[in-house]
Amino acid sequence: MKKELITLFTENGENFDIENWNVYPRPQMKRDSFLCLNGQWDFALSETPKAPQKFNQKITVPFAPQSVLSGVFKNIPDNLYLIYRKEFSLPDGFNMGRVLLHFGAVDQLATVIINGTTLPTHTGGYEPFYFDITHYLKQSNTVTVIVKDNLDSFVLPYGKQKHKRGGMWYTPVSGIWQTVWLESVPNEYIKSVKIQADDKKAEVFVTGVTDGVLRLDGRSFEVKNGKAEIELENPLLWSPETPNIYNFTIETAEDKVESYLAFRKIESRVVNGVPRLCLNGKPYFFHGLLDQGYFPDGIFTPASPKEFKNDILSMKALGFNMLRKHIKIEPQIFYYYCDIYGMTVFQDFVNNGRYSFFRDTALPTVFMKKFPDKLLHTNKESRKAFREHMISAVNTLYNHPSIVYWTIFNEGWGQFDSANMYKLLKTVDSSRIIDTTSGWFKSVVSDVESEHVYFKPVKLKKSDKPIVLSEFGGYSYKPENHVANPHDTYGYRFFKEQPDFMNALEKLYKDEVIPLIKKGLCAAVYTQVSDVEDETNGLLSYDRKVLKVDKEKMLGIAEKIYNEIKEEA
Repeated sequence: MKKELITLFTENGENFDIENWNVYPRPQMKRDSFLCLNGQWDFALSETPKAPQKFNQKITVPFAPQSVLSGVFKNIPDNLYLIYRKEFSLPDGFNMGRVLLHFGAVDQLATVIINGTTLPTHTGGYEPFYFDITHYLKQSNTVTVIVKDNLDSFVLPYGKQKHKRGGMWYTPVSGIWQTVWLESVPNEYIKSVKIQADDKKAEVFVTGVTDGVLRLDGRSFEVKNGKAEIELENPLLWSPETPNIYNFTIETAEDKVESYLAFRKIESRVVNGVPRLCLNGKPYFFHGLLDQGYFPDGIFTPASPKEFKNDILSMKALGFNMLRKHIKIEPQIFYYYCDIYGMTVFQDFVNNGRYSFFRDTALPTVFMKKFPDKLLHTNKESRKAFREHMISAVNTLYNHPSIVYWTIFNEGWGQFDSANMYKLLKTVDSSRIIDTTSGWFKSVVSDVESEHVYFKPVKLKKSDKPIVLSEFGGYSYKPENHVANPHDTYGYRFFKEQPDFMNALEKLYKDEVIPLIKKGLCAAVYTQVSDVEDETNGLLSYDRKVLKVDKEKMLGIAEKIYNEIKEEA
């Protein structure tokens, strides 16, 4: 890590309180039982997957060792194992029959040992997993986690991580980067809840038990054979303007969980002869920003989940109604905040496979945006890993009403057999819009026409599908003393003064983006929410202390956008 990055990174970390992450990590399936294991763990790096006799270092979980907040703050080569150890005892009365050990996410291969018993290795760095550890518990317990991060193999999804960071590549993370926690459940317990809802009705599917009662809005609905059907007269619909949420509980003979759902429908329809994205039956313009989810002190993990909330509300205050979560899967609490505060999410899957600047950036930027992707990324192991990640991500995030759109491949990175990947995704989730290939290397099968435009005026061709400008802008302005790297700068157009930056941004929307709405433009994703390391094209500085844009001008842009789409309704 470059020394010039350290000052900004350490400033926020000095005020860190581990209690900030002592919050329930799964808001859509909440129980009273919760024991957080975040905080100080023993930590070691080793050339072999064997715990040392003596640990000589501590790490603060849930922060990756590359981050300041972890207390380790060093790069981790691929050839080393990360070894964690934590001792814990259960509070009196905690065990109701079974005890589950949960991990929010561990990058990439995690082997868990509880009191000397080795559990199956979990593969994948972005999704939650858990073990039933009931039979291994003692009065005093030791959990050891052995992690291997094979970043440079390019097989497992890795996103923007790179050992040699710089430009559009960022500091990598390894090991535990989300909450570790325990919960106790009865012997027969609710294992999962899946919610399928539109603008008229909802179905709730329950696994682990067959019968029970679902209580919502003062009414009771029977759970029979693992399913409850919910119909309300004139339900309040969910949208960014009215993020109506219905809290509910599911009770069985032994178990009880709290959750929530929302009634909303996202679809593509032809309106006045033009293909439109429609929310709850009406044409809707998704006015959004690229959101990479990086933070200077915790990298993947902010010092507090409230920082997710602050980013969401800061962008809402500027008139935006959508975030494109860019090749990263966040902790559940991020999507919870989007659900309750009203921010739609265009969710990317996380790419794997080797990146080629010539093939994946230079050629398509200049002229070639079509390429037969059956010939791309033919490694069977890599393809299998991506398919498994995609399905796992959908299953993890399925219940969140804020997510209205999936992006399978971005700019050719790891792209393969996109038509069949679209068909596979449709079998897993047919309720959302699918962007098969965001940017270029077009697939014949996609719900939208998705374009990236950076180095030329925004001009989009007419399409028989809704048109999405899924990336544009990227204007760079560096506020003094609020940049991670004062020497290197990455962006797509550069400004030294804030007024010039703001005027150019306003002109971009008014002259190039807004006129396209009547021609079929349905969404626009400006790059981006905040600066990220060398990349200084955010509306917020990387430390989130400087808002680079004028709020009133941004609200004026939003008003013009929403007035345009109202005229199309």
